[in-house]
Amino acid sequence: MEIEILDNTDVLGNKASDLICHELEIKPDLLLCAASGSSPLTAYKLLAEKYKENPKLFKKLRILKLDEWGGISMDDPQSCEMFLQENIVHPLHVSSDRYISFHSNPENPEDECTRIAAYLKHNGPIDTCVLGMGLNGHIAFNEPGNFLQPHCHIATLSEQSLKHPMASGMGAIPAFGLTIGVADILQSKKIIMLVSGSGKKDIIHTFLSGKITTEVPASFLWLHHDVTCLIDKNTI
Repeated sequence: MEIEILDNTDVLGNKASDLICHELEIKPDLLLCAASGSSPLTAYKLLAEKYKENPKLFKKLRILKLDEWGGISMDDPQSCEMFLQENIVHPLHVSSDRYISFHSNPENPEDECTRIAAYLKHNGPIDTCVLGMGLNGHIAFNEPGNFLQPHCHIATLSEQSLKHPMASGMGAIPAFGLTIGVADILQSKKIIMLVSGSGKKDIIHTFLSGKITTEVPASFLWLHHDVTCLIDKNTI
């Protein structure tokens, strides 16, 4: 794992956007699994600027939504859907056939997980997976517990996740999470984890110990052959 401690979120975002563009230059139809939240936001804004300079680079880019709050409207301003649409899908002009997304309020959540799993089976593995790390060490909605789910699944949201600014700003409390699993993440060819935000000092130090435990799902990234972990020094 390559770990870099960077001066601030601007430097972090610039590094991440450069890494994504490098992967796009190698593989124009890159399957990018995109996280929501404040940690990758600067990177996405910089990708939008790069699109203006070189739109051809993004012509074949495919985007997979990493996870979603369950039981809320897709057009809720705090949904992962709206975040990605506003910050990466629309700015990079990603057409509907190149964007795959968990529906936030499906009639049958299990069928929705099956649909995303089928997409990954036929179009995966993920080329580049962009992750954040939660206050409790979760990645996507793979929450700490006695065991971790390998593939797309319905997640029981932890207390820490429900305190996330996205969730606390919703009109209704999310009933569950929809997420790709730990095996789906670890099968990615490249992983970029961005760590920023307040209150993460303790979990970062636990993660950096290198010990692998289901109580810190992000620790399983130590098993992957190509992870770049970018940490805002103001977080530690």
